[in-house]
Amino acid sequence: MRLAAWHGCRERFATPAFHLPWPAYLWFAAILSGFALLDGVGRPLTAYLVPPFAATLSIILLLPHQPVARPAAVVLGSTLAAGLGTLAGMLGHGPLLAALTAAGVFMLLSRLGLYHPPALALSMYPLLLHPGPWFALASVLPFTLVAVGTATLLSRRVAAWPPYPLGNLLQGGEAAG
Repeated sequence: MRLAAWHGCRERFATPAFHLPWPAYLWFAAILSGFALLDGVGRPLTAYLVPPFAATLSIILLLPHQPVARPAAVVLGSTLAAGLGTLAGMLGHGPLLAALTAAGVFMLLSRLGLYHPPALALSMYPLLLHPGPWFALASVLPFTLVAVGTATLLSRRVAAWPPYPLGNLLQGGEAAG
């Protein structure tokens, strides 16, 4: 009886299994590893390996049809959020200011149609970890451009790669067919 109840609960609440082509896993590891190797090279004020970057890659791979995976949301939403977090960091630092900044960024990105969940974490990052004034432009922008650009290229060149992006590069929408 317990096993049947567990199975029913697991079926009801579990996420679906995703079966990606093996190059997708290599891409994921290569992008994160490449940026990790850049951390500390050149300007010591940049932070290339940021946890929301892994979340961004997984959204691009696993949810390419969703608005949160659109190139504009990924690149512009993430960069804007990190920039706003950096500006808020000029007022102070700490968890409360980070929480209030994330709430404001959530409202702004939603209204602009640029909502990307990891962007909220990127808005908090400068307030909690102090990566420096160029975080949005030196870390977030290059990462998101590489992630979106390579995912777009690979989706056109690798069989079974999830189609990315769908429709218009900035707005997303229906797949051109």
